[in-house]
Amino acid sequence: MKPSVIIALIVGGVVGFAVGSMFQKPSDGSAPAAVVAGAPTAAPARPTGAPAGDDATYKVPLDESPIRGPASALVTIVEFSDYQCPFCSRAHNTIVELEKQYEGKIRVAMKQHPLDFHPNAKPAALAALSAGEQGKYWEMHDKIFANQQNLDANTFEGYAKALGLNVEKWKADQQSPKFQSMIAKDTALAMQIGATGTPAFFINGKKVSGAQPIDNFKRVIDAELARAQEMVKGGTPADQVYAKVIATGVSAPAPAPQQPNQPAAPAPAAIRKIDFPSDSPQKGGKAGAKATIVIWSDFQCPFCSRVVPTLKQIEDTYGDNVKMVFRNQPLPFHNNAKGAAEASMAANEQGKFWQMHDKMFANQQALDRASLERYAQELGLDVGKFKAALDSGKFTKRVEEDSAAGMAVGANGTPTFFINGREFVGAQPFEAFKNVIDEEIKKADALMAKGIKQQDLYAEFMKEAGKAPPPQAAGVPEAAKVVTDLNITGAPVKGPKNAPVTIVVFSDFQCPFCSRVVPTLHDLEKQYEGKIKIVFKNQPLPFHNNAKGAAAAGMAANEQGKFWEMHDKMFANQQALDRPSLERYAQELGLDVGKFKAALDSNKYDAYITADSAEGMRVGANGTPTFFINGRQIVGAQPIDAFKVVIDDELKKKK
Repeated sequence: MKPSVIIALIVGGVVGFAVGSMFQKPSDGSAPAAVVAGAPTAAPARPTGAPAGDDATYKVPLDESPIRGPASALVTIVEFSDYQCPFCSRAHNTIVELEKQYEGKIRVAMKQHPLDFHPNAKPAALAALSAGEQGKYWEMHDKIFANQQNLDANTFEGYAKALGLNVEKWKADQQSPKFQSMIAKDTALAMQIGATGTPAFFINGKKVSGAQPIDNFKRVIDAELARAQEMVKGGTPADQVYAKVIATGVSAPAPAPQQPNQPAAPAPAAIRKIDFPSDSPQKGGKAGAKATIVIWSDFQCPFCSRVVPTLKQIEDTYGDNVKMVFRNQPLPFHNNAKGAAEASMAANEQGKFWQMHDKMFANQQALDRASLERYAQELGLDVGKFKAALDSGKFTKRVEEDSAAGMAVGANGTPTFFINGREFVGAQPFEAFKNVIDEEIKKADALMAKGIKQQDLYAEFMKEAGKAPPPQAAGVPEAAKVVTDLNITGAPVKGPKNAPVTIVVFSDFQCPFCSRVVPTLHDLEKQYEGKIKIVFKNQPLPFHNNAKGAAAAGMAANEQGKFWEMHDKMFANQQALDRPSLERYAQELGLDVGKFKAALDSNKYDAYITADSAEGMRVGANGTPTFFINGRQIVGAQPIDAFKVVIDDELKKKK
């Protein structure tokens, strides 16, 4: 899989990527994949039609897990989930639909896998398990996923009352060591069998990772149903099928085959011209490095913290032959990431960037303002100057410039590295870095033999990168399936009806990456006037509080013929998408405000927006923004050239 393909998923991000991994991750946490920009950390979805999991059948005991469905069901789906993970919420809807379609034939067992960077995930798991003590686990489970924006204790207590629970008992049960132990056991099992990200599913032991389209699940379910039916015909009681299926299953993934002298990971093919400001935090290569690593990272990203020891190993191994340059890419769904990024630059101003870098990654769960000030004091910084820098927003623009520069070169997720311009995605093991660094050092030695001075090596590498042809449209691998059955009925459209190229956009009005690509789309409209039309589909992400309301506002404006005006207005004012602001925009655009407000109050567009989102999930638009250019997928807020490559190719086909 090309690194560019990984951009799916979050876009936020971001990330994402489900916190799944592009590389199989052992229990020590090494080698996870990059987080997708615009999306939360999530397991990258496989392409539609790809195998839904590896061929192994895993031994996944049910133990005391909550189960929904008959004991005689021939297929058991064990789900490892996190109540704060937005992709788990989406997958929950898929599972509910599967329960309807396979009523009586499947049952679902829930395993708790709250990820450590989701602070509300474990309290939510405890709330659900404690409700289960009174026979209401699934009711609480469904309520939590239906209201994922509200995961505080008061909200959970409100659910408990609404469900008719004995609230005092429910509160006491949350303190029970029994549930703490159950969660720890479920998490340990997840790590053991390779379910390192959420959501992860085992369908009669067959692994399916991530919030995949429903057809990927059905493919596995249908195969397992057929197998189970043969077992029943052979005399196995229906209620013993699952136990028999997993009895001979494996307890851990097979280690990836590693041939002697072969790379631990494929060397990335993408080479880009990567510039950086002279005052970017740097270390190593004082006399000029043979390999320069430019790092886009997020202090709250767990994968970024996991690669820190690897970078230290690189530093110890190569000394001044390697220079490291740090650039900030705080993902929008990490609440403290931007503040931490600004704190790092405030420390850099006082000559202590790397000390603050190490301090924050070592204390990743405590990146609030008070903690940042404490770290500044511990490092001997001028705390008054440090606080003034944060209060004034002195480094806000600088952090945003770093982030935008990362987006421009495809560093949409974290961590992303460019080794002499060669893209390298994810918290990969030392050996994977070593293979690329060694190759680059050989190239550097060859250039020096031709008379290039060591201090001029990086400029020479970038000169060559600038001559390289633009990479194939990012996110569009040659073998990617073209989606030919997108449903765009009733969707807002602009551009000529008979345009030879149609761009379908799945977007979220609160997604920062979606807003970044709006000017790109405007430029494309100008450059390809009369040749392209743009179709808008709603994909409001569940962790963006105002996204669904904004989507409804867009459709209410569409009803009055002003969708694109409202679209531009909301993206231009992305920090103000609350209800009063939406009504103000409607008034400014000359809409019938009474009709607009009535449309929002009635929730008349909820079903439409849900259908858009489901359509997006079906075709693999798991993060925002995602585009389909005549059915060819591009993921993320990519540079205009990435779009032009595909558009030009489609126009040639039409000719």
